[in-house]
Amino acid sequence: MRMLIAALAVTLPFAAAAEEAPSEKLVTVVATAEPQTQLMAMVLTMAAVQQGAEAHILLCGPGADIALIDAPDSATAPQAPRGMSPQSLMMAIMETGVPVEVCAIYLPNLGAGPEVLIDGVAVAQPPAMAAKIMAEGVRVLSF
Repeated sequence: MRMLIAALAVTLPFAAAAEEAPSEKLVTVVATAEPQTQLMAMVLTMAAVQQGAEAHILLCGPGADIALIDAPDSATAPQAPRGMSPQSLMMAIMETGVPVEVCAIYLPNLGAGPEVLIDGVAVAQPPAMAAKIMAEGVRVLSF
């Protein structure tokens, strides 16, 4: 709950700017290792959820490292201005019911199984993810 409150504090300024809630679906794809970009992807996803969007997060390559139990410091270090990390905001987004998945090829190439992932993060199934991305009315944010 504390993370959700902190996440709201990070994103409320963005949500307040919205005139009306979209009825959009959103897929956020994060593949970058750059922590500021990872965090901004989470900020924008949370703001969209707060504005009524139905979101789904797909993490690939170094972007999927934020889903690891033993994530790199770059994924867990607090960032200005609100002291959130990419991982902490991702977890707060998950608390709202947004599914988070890693790419199907991430774990095999890491040489690990799903036990290395934060509780609640799943492995994407390519046909299902392709259907989400291709569905009418879906916006894809790619970082």
